[in-house]
Amino acid sequence: MAFSDFKTAAEVQETFGIASVEENFVESEAETPPVHFLQDFEFAQRHIDVLASESARCHALIYPILWECYKGYAEDYALWIGKSITYNETLTGTPDYFVSTKSPLGKNVVGSPLIMMVEAKRNDFEAGWGQCLAEMVAAQKINADVVCPVHGIVSDGQSWEFGRLVGETFIWKRARINMDDLPALFGAVNAVFRSATQHAPGTRSTPGIAT
Repeated sequence: MAFSDFKTAAEVQETFGIASVEENFVESEAETPPVHFLQDFEFAQRHIDVLASESARCHALIYPILWECYKGYAEDYALWIGKSITYNETLTGTPDYFVSTKSPLGKNVVGSPLIMMVEAKRNDFEAGWGQCLAEMVAAQKINADVVCPVHGIVSDGQSWEFGRLVGETFIWKRARINMDDLPALFGAVNAVFRSATQHAPGTRSTPGIAT
């Protein structure tokens, strides 16, 4: 069974005994994106049909924002693109993107997964959260630390939603943040990075997770 086989967050909750609550846990202030980012982002939207396909949304809308926010944490954390992870036969698959601690074994080995991100294909946020929450459960089990929060982000490129798994509770922020408000979006994504890195577990002593 793959992460994408879970079609709703409720399916994941029922399978793994996870409760859910709605809470505005992303406390953030607007942050103006760097000038170079704004120039490149506007250039792409002016010259490319960024909504032409799921791949276009990922490459032109989602990844640039994630990458720009990640830069401030690159010294100690790794950004993975299309990297498969496996906990067991039920929790396996390939997240669109995720952020982990850096492994002492090198950049080709995954440390502790902290932030899982999924594209809402065909704007289907319900299915997006089914996959994302399954990935968050896998990350929590791989980390073997139920206290350390695992964060999740689901986006269709234009709207972004945020969640967090702590212990057996999935905390979901109902309000979406729209790409049209880039300062608010940058503030929220950076807040997720700050929270994830502040609560990150210690460096893994094992050779890395199964892939």
